[in-house]
Amino acid sequence: MSELKIPDWDDVLKASLRISSYIHKTPVLSSTYINSVCGCRIFFKCENFQKVGAFKARGALNAVLKLSEDEAIRGVATHSSGNHAAALAMAASIRNIPAYIVMPSNAPNIKVKAVKSYGGKITFCEPTLLAREEGLNQVIEHTGAKFIPPYDHPDIISGQGTAAKEFLEEVPSLDVMMAPVGGGGLLSGTAISAKSLNPKIKVIAGEPENANDAYLSFNAGKLIPSKNPQTVADGLKTSLGDLNFYIIMDKVDSILTVSESEIISAMRMIWERMKIIIEPSCAVPFAAVLANPALFEGKNVGIILSGGNVDLDRLPWQ
Repeated sequence: MSELKIPDWDDVLKASLRISSYIHKTPVLSSTYINSVCGCRIFFKCENFQKVGAFKARGALNAVLKLSEDEAIRGVATHSSGNHAAALAMAASIRNIPAYIVMPSNAPNIKVKAVKSYGGKITFCEPTLLAREEGLNQVIEHTGAKFIPPYDHPDIISGQGTAAKEFLEEVPSLDVMMAPVGGGGLLSGTAISAKSLNPKIKVIAGEPENANDAYLSFNAGKLIPSKNPQTVADGLKTSLGDLNFYIIMDKVDSILTVSESEIISAMRMIWERMKIIIEPSCAVPFAAVLANPALFEGKNVGIILSGGNVDLDRLPWQ
């Protein structure tokens, strides 16, 4: 496990105060049609309406705003396929410091544009974790910037946990709370908040079958990294972080996997029925509900819609 401090509920509360004036308190929406199809009551926390179009704004802002002047003066750096990159660039712009972003060459164009719009300085690399880490190390050596990881850090996790805090404050009757899992920042933060506010709530993750390292790791009780996963859910290709894995093993109840076709169908249903744009990664927990109706029958289910940054020229059903 990482030697970093394990974040707790107090860290989430402090993060909430720290970032509250910089983020949107996103709405919770529902659909009568979707409830009838699923046989349960689903509440969607719409982080696709968040700053930068994703929950990642919460963690990045918490981490960047918490830096001392000495830590922040040379800027911040990270590697990311998209949403964390844009979030970090946005957070850095608020503090008026540079953001250096290493992005894989196959990152969605909409996410590249978002990073540039916030003034992020992009270095492209091959689409492998090794290439991303090597590129980041070179950037940090050259600039002296402070590394802000996408998920495996207590400040990031605490910031992401503020979404679930808001969710349960608005809908305290939830029996289940769900989030997608990639690196695990959102899921671990969600689990900390949900279990702190309601120890009886079930926390369940959704993950693509084609990028199922969290599912394998959770059931094996040890980290099993993914190797070059291929999924339409581009935001969930990253393997679990050490700190995230520890929290997930302690607080998450189960991880459900879904097929590529199930992800696309779930994404399309939300577009068509709720008239809101979500990206494929965002649809994964909802796809898990559709694929496992007996698990959720009659329950109040909360789903965090993680983001809405989708390339409209490359929709998965075109």
